[in-house]
Amino acid sequence: MLQRKEIRLDLCDPFINDNPRRWSFMEQESIQTYYEHDHDRLDEGFERYRRLKRENFAEAKQSFKTFFFGLKRHILWEEEILFPMFEDKTGMRDAGPTAVMRMEHRQIESLLDALHGKVRAGNPESDIEEEAILRILKPHNDKEESILYPHIDAHLTADEKRLVFAGMEGVPENRYNTCC
Repeated sequence: MLQRKEIRLDLCDPFINDNPRRWSFMEQESIQTYYEHDHDRLDEGFERYRRLKRENFAEAKQSFKTFFFGLKRHILWEEEILFPMFEDKTGMRDAGPTAVMRMEHRQIESLLDALHGKVRAGNPESDIEEEAILRILKPHNDKEESILYPHIDAHLTADEKRLVFAGMEGVPENRYNTCC
């Protein structure tokens, strides 16, 4: 029988199951499954912002904040917990897939900051910034999901995966929860 482990998220996130304060995962769940789920959740928040921004900006802004916090947290989890463990295991540090992902993270963060500025100013005319983010984010996520995460799953033991999830749980909210 699979054991469930509950991870408490400090971020109140309406896109996480029915309970906004908890996110469950199976201890035996793969890195790929877990992080793909997070990508899907983030995509949903971003699309919700895009759909609502001209109809109900206050609600759209809440969706943006969920996306913004979540993406910052996701990148932090990868760069400070997941990637270093994979790099230690494989010896790939300054080259290889994680180096490419970090470079793309910097591009995504720069574009995200530009969009954040428009949201903070209450400006729904952000199609250009959104499209720029999607041009990098979609292929970035595709590479992680089809190449990097399966490779990580193949190299990490079950105990190492548990350490990744425990490390994720220990990240304080103030490391990523700053927004408009």
